[in-house]
Amino acid sequence: MSRIGKKGITLVKGVTLTVTPANEVVVKGPKGELRQELDRDITVKVEGDQVTIVRPTDQIRHRALHGLYRSLIANMVTGVAEGFKKDLELVGVGYRATVTGQQIDLALGFSHNIIMDLPKEVKASATAEKGKNPTISLECIDKQLLGQVAAKLRSLRKPEPYKGKGVRYMGEIVRRKAGKSAGK
Repeated sequence: MSRIGKKGITLVKGVTLTVTPANEVVVKGPKGELRQELDRDITVKVEGDQVTIVRPTDQIRHRALHGLYRSLIANMVTGVAEGFKKDLELVGVGYRATVTGQQIDLALGFSHNIIMDLPKEVKASATAEKGKNPTISLECIDKQLLGQVAAKLRSLRKPEPYKGKGVRYMGEIVRRKAGKSAGK
């Protein structure tokens, strides 16, 4: 049995989970609604405020999907109840970020600013305090989408190992290297 798949999911107050005949899970909560299609072999049982995921056999494929769908549904329940937040930090001289509506304007040391459109589900805000690195805060109810957007922003200028400049997650530790002069 999958250790993750065996664990039940507790529905928080105000969150409802329904399974459609097409084997699609719909989770509704105070922050919004999320949908996830399930494999036809995996079944979801709802008893009161407890949700369990059941697999038909011990095939490798069923074992893999068992834990996967349990994690996806647990993230959906957490998302519609509380939401998810990710913070990014811009390290470097002259690095700036401004948010206007659903667009982020980034100055990352290139000859031009990078303007990135955000999905409508993601809410962003940028802060720049004197003496501190500028930060971007992203909020969303969909954990997958939030991680994808944050990874895309980070990939625009990854932290480099010599000076540590670039876009990094808040609290991320960048391994530093000694430069050429260290070898002499």
